[in-house]
Amino acid sequence: MTIIETTSLSKRYRGTTAVDGISFRVEKGQVFGFLGPNGSGKTTTIGMLLGIINPTGGSIKLFDQYGMEDLHTARQRIGATLETPNFYPYLSGYENLRVVAKIKNVETARIDQAIDAVGLTTRKKDEFRKYSLGMKQRLAIAGAMLGDPELVILDEPANGLDPEGMREIRDIILGLAAEGRTIFVSSHLLNEVERTCTHVAIIKKGRIIHQASMASLTEGATSAMVRAPDSAALLAAARAYPGAIAASLEGDLVVVELRDADLAQLNRHLGESGVYVSYLAPRVASLEDVFMEMTAEPSSGVAA
Repeated sequence: MTIIETTSLSKRYRGTTAVDGISFRVEKGQVFGFLGPNGSGKTTTIGMLLGIINPTGGSIKLFDQYGMEDLHTARQRIGATLETPNFYPYLSGYENLRVVAKIKNVETARIDQAIDAVGLTTRKKDEFRKYSLGMKQRLAIAGAMLGDPELVILDEPANGLDPEGMREIRDIILGLAAEGRTIFVSSHLLNEVERTCTHVAIIKKGRIIHQASMASLTEGATSAMVRAPDSAALLAAARAYPGAIAASLEGDLVVVELRDADLAQLNRHLGESGVYVSYLAPRVASLEDVFMEMTAEPSSGVAA
């Protein structure tokens, strides 16, 4: 089941294009990372999905059946947070969620369940203004969960948090996914996206430049790490390998950039060259490697 589908979705402001004809799909049960640098169009896209911002062009379809004319009905099945949690500072966490529950027409019995799910039970009576940033983010997620949504949209949920706060948000996201919910996470934090998401779309300057599963995005090693007793001989043999694009020495390892991922053929070539390796492994690309390659600005070719 397709939970979110956009086709040529666009938003322009007085001649400035914030989102430029993006098309993507999010399937049921995915933890979908919407990844891009600040200002790339992530929050504008979320605003259009939630009905806060009107698109200039294109279309949105939700839950495989709701088109542009009846998105309001579909949005009742969505829970969402925006980048900056918006609560009354002098009300307690619990009292703030009572306000949210009343707006959503949700019974108050669900409030304690939501608070417990984000680990704020012992602090629910504290005023919101006394919460740390991480606690504020967790309360926002608790508010999003009121109404038992099928789709949860989180806009930069770990932005500005310390490592402990990031881990707490990560655990909450993984817990929601384990319950079978579909999660859409907007973020510029590469490490957090890689550790939580099953699928990702990379957006740059309002355009999606790549969309894939996390596994396919980082699989298919195109380089190898090799160690042998004689590093100099290993480096020379690796550079002579017909399938090598380049080879370099990093510490006691030789890193070989390959035209394909056939490590067995590389090992055979080294053996035939009289170099017998003690270690040979693929160098697995990280999301950061892929992201930096895809979003790098083209060289102008002009020397400084």
